[in-house]
Amino acid sequence: MAISRFMIKKPVAMIQEESAKGELKRTLSAANLISLGIGCIIGTGIFVMTGQAAAQFAGPAIIISFLLTGICCAFVALCYAELASMLPVSGSAYSYAYASLGEIIAWIMGWLLLLEYGVAASTVAVGWSGYVVSFLKDFHIFIPPEWTAASGMHLINVPGEGWKQLTGELAKTLADKHIVAATLPAVTAIFNLPAALGLAVVTVLLVLGVKESATVNNVIVFIKVTVICLFIAFGLFYINPANWHPFLPVNTGEYGHFGWSGLLRGAGYIFFAYVGFEAVSTAAQEARNPQKDVPVGIIGSLAICTILYILVSLVLTGIVKYTTLDVPDPIAVAVDAIHLPWLAFVVKVGAICGLSSVMLVLMYGQTRIFYTMAHDGLLPKVFSTVHPKFKTPWINTIVVGIISAIVAGMTPIEALGDLVNLGTLTAFTIICFTVMYLRIKEPSLPRPFNVPYPKVTPVLGMLSCAVLISTLYETFITLIPYFILGFAIYFLYSQRHSKLRKTGSGAMLGELLQVKE
Repeated sequence: MAISRFMIKKPVAMIQEESAKGELKRTLSAANLISLGIGCIIGTGIFVMTGQAAAQFAGPAIIISFLLTGICCAFVALCYAELASMLPVSGSAYSYAYASLGEIIAWIMGWLLLLEYGVAASTVAVGWSGYVVSFLKDFHIFIPPEWTAASGMHLINVPGEGWKQLTGELAKTLADKHIVAATLPAVTAIFNLPAALGLAVVTVLLVLGVKESATVNNVIVFIKVTVICLFIAFGLFYINPANWHPFLPVNTGEYGHFGWSGLLRGAGYIFFAYVGFEAVSTAAQEARNPQKDVPVGIIGSLAICTILYILVSLVLTGIVKYTTLDVPDPIAVAVDAIHLPWLAFVVKVGAICGLSSVMLVLMYGQTRIFYTMAHDGLLPKVFSTVHPKFKTPWINTIVVGIISAIVAGMTPIEALGDLVNLGTLTAFTIICFTVMYLRIKEPSLPRPFNVPYPKVTPVLGMLSCAVLISTLYETFITLIPYFILGFAIYFLYSQRHSKLRKTGSGAMLGELLQVKE
């Protein structure tokens, strides 16, 4: 009895009824949702992680890593599409877990998703800041270095390269060139101001309204996809096949550093780049025809982005040797190598636009999950307050924006990419399980979209997620304090204010709510 009271489930009929009576404005078409997904997926993966994954883990074979991750995401996307067509409600994996696994599991999922989207948005903002600073520098506009990096970070001015974070590896590289790091100009960073300002602008857009945000996102998506296509089209003529050898470098003796283990580690590392199609499902309550449009948005955006990722990886590792790509701006390195200044300029603009749209979609997803959890009573009601004019959850959007901006401005977030990956993969595993559960428990529910091979696809999705999770085992340790905080909030506040719990009591509620209309 004591345990079962935390496993009460939110019936599918109730979720569908809440969706029909939702306060959020339905303005998004299938094209908007595809653009929303592309806006989130294409960004950090192409402009930052592709080169780093090739240099650190897989070499030119990073193409295979992208293919492996794309296949994993395809299984999950099909499951997502079925659930999104059945349960067209904001909240994504949180809402799906509530319907199948019970309240406490739903809370864990929501708590993970809040971390996933929040950390990801802050991480992208830091990358966006780097491109903005570089772009302004080309026009002789210089932002003081102490205002361009995380608080407390030690920066030195490297001749010919500009301000860089002082690390042991950099000091060794300089020493090999007979340069003593201690003799170079140095500063200690105060705050990453461009990153915080970027998130502030995104917050304002989201408060003003999702339609306005979607319009801006559509324009940005068009720009960055055009830029990427230009890079692929022109880069094809500068490929040196010799750069693809060895295609899969021999393992160095350490797990994940090249070889077959490097392929898997690379796939786990670049999973961050695929966070995005999931965000489409968080927009279900604002889609005009969610049962039809959300599956199209999920699968369409994933397919387009996977093709672009593979093509960019192919061109990138063909233009320059993979060993030179362990930098924050690998595509810029490749463009510089082919000596086309106009294309280098265009690529920087595309990177800024790309990362801007990723920030917008990630924060959008986080605020909608926040809204749904507050609407269910698991978080304070104020976070589900909808603005009377803009019809957006404005208070929670502002809170999320402030927190994300502070994190982006004060924290170096290089190591948190794996944290995002772990949260995402966990959510994806729950999604696949939920499809299996509802097919057994609720076989008669209408499914506008049916996952193909329903006895096989969800299982393959769970297995592929489990394989990628195994490459991130060290990250579990860093999640412990966050989980402790989450459980404290749930037991001290959420389970006492749960709207679902207030309609009945204990384990009986879980059974009573299994009612078909």
